[in-house]
Amino acid sequence: MEIGDLISITTFCSHYNVPATFIDDLQDYELIEIVVSDDINYIKITQINEVEKMMRLHFDLNINLEGLDAVYNLLERVESMQNEIITLNNKLRLYEDL
Repeated sequence: MEIGDLISITTFCSHYNVPATFIDDLQDYELIEIVVSDDINYIKITQINEVEKMMRLHFDLNINLEGLDAVYNLLERVESMQNEIITLNNKLRLYEDL
């Protein structure tokens, strides 16, 4: 993993004005992955959108970390099911056109 694909937790937290302990808690609940390089903790850039969603749920809606874990996992399942529905609809259209 290249450093260009990562953002330091310190930079992220100062930009979004969130405590670094929040990011550590997200890792403890296995909601994000923290990469350590040269004793500096990083977040993958591809995870930033997900972390932003979790920040809004936690700080704006006052959902605690246990609830955040449950809500986030349910949202992932819904998104997976939506993708599966799209795939099945596409297959159905293929057979309807025959």
